[in-house]
Amino acid sequence: MTLAASEVLAKAEVIIGYKTYLELIPEFLAGKEVISSEMMKEVDRCRTALETAASGKQVALVSGGDPGIYAMAGLVFEMAREAAYDCPIEIIPGLAAINSCAARLGAPLMHDFAAISLSDLLTPWEVIEKRLEAVAQADFVTAIYNPRSKRRTEQIVRAQQIFLTCRDPKTPVGIVTAATRDNEKIVITTLDHMCDQEIGMQSTVIIGNSQTFTWKDLMITPRGYDKKYQL
Repeated sequence: MTLAASEVLAKAEVIIGYKTYLELIPEFLAGKEVISSEMMKEVDRCRTALETAASGKQVALVSGGDPGIYAMAGLVFEMAREAAYDCPIEIIPGLAAINSCAARLGAPLMHDFAAISLSDLLTPWEVIEKRLEAVAQADFVTAIYNPRSKRRTEQIVRAQQIFLTCRDPKTPVGIVTAATRDNEKIVITTLDHMCDQEIGMQSTVIIGNSQTFTWKDLMITPRGYDKKYQL
């Protein structure tokens, strides 16, 4: 969590969020009006936040990671525009999973990279597959969000198959689960063995590009300095 986010939570009169996320910040909830809800209630949370803010209260709507990356910021703006809310809205940047996981792995994002979510709840699988094919062919380092759930077990396998058509089977792959939390788990493997590992909804999978290498249990993607300078 950033210092700016901590300051906003401390000043908020009302804190709204997904129950699991609120359980991670108990120190900010004392003495506040707290409104929590379960997964799949994003629209309800945003509506409640906007209505409460419109009444004149200071509201903090909590997201995991960064609110503008696969989170709530866009939905808040969409609903504010639709219902013509005019309360001020400020987005507080956070540390996205891609940042935390990359830091745990070493330096896998030093060159061009892409992020793709395998969740087909809001995006058709056909679109996701087309994007996987595009970034695999373009040799992007690729961070995969929402790689596998109890219901979605084959999408990560299909992603592996797509990347294997374009990349060496020994391409380094990092899998970080619950980055920075007590149950954190870090695995560095290869593309051909990626799906042999334990992967869940708290995991982020980072697939290296053709230049990515491993060193001392770290995953590094060179920027190209060695081609221009004497290292």
